[in-house]
Amino acid sequence: MPASFPSLKLRLALVAYSILWWVLLPVVLLYLNRRGRKDPFYAQNLSERFGRHNAPLRNPVWVHAVSLGEMRSATPLIRALLAKGETIVTTHFTPAGRREAMREFAAEIAAGTVQSVWVPFEYGFAYRRFLRHFTPKYGLVMEIEIWPRMIMACRKHGTPLFMCNAQYPKKSFDKDQKGLGLRAALAGGFAGAFVKSEGQKARFAAVGMQNIHVTGELRFDQPIPASHLQAAASCRDALTSGRHSFTLTSVVEGEDAIYIDMIRQTKGVFFTYVPRAPERFEEVAGMLAAAGIRFARRSDLLNGDLGLTNPTPDIDVLLGDSMGEMYFYLGLCDRAIVGGGFVPKGAHNVIEPLALKKPVIVGPHIWTIEYPATEAIAAGVCQLVPDEAALLAEVAAPGTVTDAQITAFYQEHAGGVARTIAAIPKALDG
Repeated sequence: MPASFPSLKLRLALVAYSILWWVLLPVVLLYLNRRGRKDPFYAQNLSERFGRHNAPLRNPVWVHAVSLGEMRSATPLIRALLAKGETIVTTHFTPAGRREAMREFAAEIAAGTVQSVWVPFEYGFAYRRFLRHFTPKYGLVMEIEIWPRMIMACRKHGTPLFMCNAQYPKKSFDKDQKGLGLRAALAGGFAGAFVKSEGQKARFAAVGMQNIHVTGELRFDQPIPASHLQAAASCRDALTSGRHSFTLTSVVEGEDAIYIDMIRQTKGVFFTYVPRAPERFEEVAGMLAAAGIRFARRSDLLNGDLGLTNPTPDIDVLLGDSMGEMYFYLGLCDRAIVGGGFVPKGAHNVIEPLALKKPVIVGPHIWTIEYPATEAIAAGVCQLVPDEAALLAEVAAPGTVTDAQITAFYQEHAGGVARTIAAIPKALDG
């Protein structure tokens, strides 16, 4: 870690950042209140956002997974840490991430080996309370979440804080080189990082981070719920009626018109349409209805065990209005179209469909998943479509991808959990 950390420029920026958080506190609380009207979970346990906790857990490993995607990537690593006798506290900012932790680790939470709480707001006092209460052995921040007060509080408290499953997208890296570079400077405050590839290691090293370990992508080791695959197999024929089937995963705001227009122009194909955020379920249902598309909601068509309530549904689209059931939705398809790629914010996870040997289609914006999307495209298991016309053509006449191709690609990139577990003691020594 650079001896000069933090630099004078960064110290001044941190002062301004702290003042801004105090000024914006009413806005932050208003935001939570407004989000809480749609999802009451946002407004619950508000004291945790200020570092107050009643949880009895002491000296756990701290895993920060801000939202659903990060929590899913953390799950196999948490399982491995629990198997080694560790206790775990997970922190989240969104209800989706916390719900996933509570669902996945319900038994461990009941047994007192896992605790799930809100991450503190960006106030020094809130993190001091959090760190004094839990006294974590070390912290693992999933992906590339950089929270200045979190970093500074851990340094002051003596809690080693590592980036985990980390990536530094080229778009972000290039932007940091041209601007003030404050985000890049903050990376030097981490105790180290477990990164996805050699290319990511080079970028983090270029901004001054030390103690970097290449461990791969944890999502390749995600557990696959067998019950979801069994449920998909049992109702697939009734839903698709023998038609070729596509699942659209994690569709985000701004690209619905593209996908809905594609569905309207495609005949003899069945689609499963899964919005990324639960607050969008109603909106997407309205769009599908306005387009005259025959669809049904998962909540209306299937029961709690993912069994059909109507054995002969006459629909072209199943709207996936649920969370935590992605493997079921993917089990219904022949191919997956991963959402996010048709908006500048970028595409989402391509690994889940590939885990089920489903070839993947992505839009042009893949900077968020540079690894492993670039490698998947090169291996021929992921097809990048540059525009709407190319998407429609690929859906109408998909190229050939074999199970052997996907298996070889997957085996080449799996094993990130074992590599991370092996690297943690070295990183702590470093």
